[in-house]
Amino acid sequence: MKLLIVDDHPVVASGCRSLFASDASVKIDEAADEKSGHRAYMSKRPDVTIIDINLPDLSGFELMRRIRKEDPDARIIMFSMNDDPAFVARALELGAQGYVSKGDDPRLLVKAVRKVAAGENFITPRLAESVTFSAAAIRSSPTSQMTPRELEILRLLARGDKISEIADVLDISYKTVANTTSLLKQKLGAKSHSDLIRIAVETELS
Repeated sequence: MKLLIVDDHPVVASGCRSLFASDASVKIDEAADEKSGHRAYMSKRPDVTIIDINLPDLSGFELMRRIRKEDPDARIIMFSMNDDPAFVARALELGAQGYVSKGDDPRLLVKAVRKVAAGENFITPRLAESVTFSAAAIRSSPTSQMTPRELEILRLLARGDKISEIADVLDISYKTVANTTSLLKQKLGAKSHSDLIRIAVETELS
């Protein structure tokens, strides 16, 4: 089985390697950001890809979107510090077959990889329970109303990027970002650009 880990923390990548160290049938490749992760996926075509949501350049959501565009059958597990039920539900809606929190027992990540490699879905029991009992909160969460592109732009605004910088990093026009920003203001009830940035920061898209 070929496994790709996309995470910018060497300790996490090393920990993942050690989890599978006793299984010679698992070959692991690593990448530290969205760009190198996408490149590694296209060249290695792994059976399962583990993606950290909070990457240093673009988010794990954006990487998943780009991988899925090229390969709709990609098997992806999101691996994050974020336990927000709305975030977990959004990851699954966007096409992740698994979601594991970095705060969970590491053995659950091994279980997730085995299940997803076999074509099944996996979400840790604790997170599954929180998603089940938070249906109303999930529906009212701002993230549930957004497309993957809108989520990414909101995250970059929260990071402090300007519209021109966002256009550059996403390789889209300034006008597209500006139009999406206006739409986000309407969706989130923001009164101004600075108000939108405040909401973006409070949404904690990491």
